Amino acid sequence: MADPSFDVVSKVDRQEVDNALNQAAKEVSQRFDFKGVGASIAWSGDEVEIRANSDERVRAVLDVFRERLIKRSVSLKALDHGDAQPASGGTSRLSVRIRQGIADDKAKAIAKKIRAEGPKGIQTQIQGDQLRVSGKKRDDLQAVIALLKAADFDVPLQYVNYR
Repeated sequence: MADPSFDVVSKVDRQEVDNALNQAAKEVSQRFDFKGVGASIAWSGDEVEIRANSDERVRAVLDVFRERLIKRSVSLKALDHGDAQPASGGTSRLSVRIRQGIADDKAKAIAKKIRAEGPKGIQTQIQGDQLRVSGKKRDDLQAVIALLKAADFDVPLQYVNYR
């Protein structure tokens, strides 16, 4: 029988993000402080685009979007955005990317931490945008999960295919 293993992944439920975006758009269209400022939030390809007539209104719409994501249990670590950029017509816009998968440098950092601080006999293997962790004992694997939950790698981590 093969050694026990699990996969470390970083995935965001696109449907939950879409629901949070729709709720934020509805709130922005109804709230009094957003009236007359041209505030909007919508999908633009794979990114969420926020528009308003000033940088502070763009940040306010982003805060509403973040609140909706938190209520839907989507980690804010998956959001990737910079500062608001000036757009045509005296407006500002902000593109927010939803990160999926673990980047190679983050996967290497996670594997290095497991080798340095984890139990002996644990193997890690980078497989595309996820990391496979295997070992002889299930207790060691659970110790690795606890170690990774305590650490902060700036990406939301989930632990799947535990067998």
